[in-house]
Amino acid sequence: MAILKPFKGLRPPKELAHLVASKPYDVLNSEEARKEAGDNPKSLLHIIKPEINFPPGKDEHDPDVYEKAAEMFARFQQEGWLLPDPEDYYYIYAQTMDGQTQYGLVGCAGVEDYLNGIIKKHELTRPDKEEDRMKHVRVNSANVEPVFFTYRAVPEIDKLIEDWVAENAPEYDFVADDRIGHHFWVINDPEVIAKITTLFATVPYTYVADGHHRTAAAALVGDERKRMNPHHTGREEYNYFLAVHFPDNQLRIIDYNRVVRDLNGMTARELIEKLQKNFIVVPKGVQPYKPDHLHNFGMYLEGQWYSLTSKPGTYNANDPIGVLDVTISSNLILKELLGIEDLRRDKRIDFVGGIRGLEELQRRVDNGEMKVAFALYPVSMDQLMDIADTGNIMPPKTTWFEPKLRSGLIIHTF
Repeated sequence: MAILKPFKGLRPPKELAHLVASKPYDVLNSEEARKEAGDNPKSLLHIIKPEINFPPGKDEHDPDVYEKAAEMFARFQQEGWLLPDPEDYYYIYAQTMDGQTQYGLVGCAGVEDYLNGIIKKHELTRPDKEEDRMKHVRVNSANVEPVFFTYRAVPEIDKLIEDWVAENAPEYDFVADDRIGHHFWVINDPEVIAKITTLFATVPYTYVADGHHRTAAAALVGDERKRMNPHHTGREEYNYFLAVHFPDNQLRIIDYNRVVRDLNGMTARELIEKLQKNFIVVPKGVQPYKPDHLHNFGMYLEGQWYSLTSKPGTYNANDPIGVLDVTISSNLILKELLGIEDLRRDKRIDFVGGIRGLEELQRRVDNGEMKVAFALYPVSMDQLMDIADTGNIMPPKTTWFEPKLRSGLIIHTF
């Protein structure tokens, strides 16, 4: 069963939360982070993107950049921009986007749960990215940013969170510049805290939704500290790491689309003719066509949208990976027709999160940067968890969760 533990959060005073909170480290490059932080010295980007404290062009992996992260982390605490809570608490972090609110339970997950497969993953991680985040965790002795977990909903936990939100004012409540609402409650009642711990102990598994590299880094550093400590007891704070746990019935995965630079030597007509072997191809005009069911795709080519529907027998319905639309499109379109073998490394392909809309696909084709675009129907939460449960790994660039967690509302130190 999964572990969830309360902890003494390190977090900003109420009046500073909107200034400290920032987008996560991996959605901004260095220049975007520098611009986003602007003249705000309290932005957490100074800790999680510490290269912005150096002149432009600084290598973000230089050793002194990680040292700068630790220096800025200490400064935030000295200045009172981050303050520790007096006791171990749980927290609720809710986000509102397009009128829909999702409520996450903030607590510490167990390092051993990750190492033993109680925390399940659905993506491969890259060693270089793991090591980057491990260095950040090591130098700060903290999980500065939370990871995004999900679990199969437990009605009693849902009700407990619902009641706490109804009966208590939020500690933080603001709308960020991307129009996402962020709401945060502190659960400081010992009886409620104990009840949460007991209820969560009935959850058999949790799942990494977003933040596979941060999760791996946190767990690996925790295990590293364990091996380095000859007096290890298992109760040390490094045995745990920061996660926001959302019930699966409140989450939505949005589409993750593809754009390709060329047609692999074919004309548009030739591509359409070859697609008809495995797909029913229907012209849809100039207005964006959004796939409306599994195994249906949108294609934008030379100013025209098309619906592509997989023909029977083109996929194995009993294969949890083969049945995915990302697998079907990768095998039957990108690989077979366009010659793209490696989605992770081939420079001819790029990926566009559905949050940008289908208009972004059109724009990148119309301006000549790309030749063709493919819109995919989103993966379901059931598919994600079934794949993780069977020990499978999803193809690259399959899931896109929105909204993203803001970093800086809560930090776990050890």
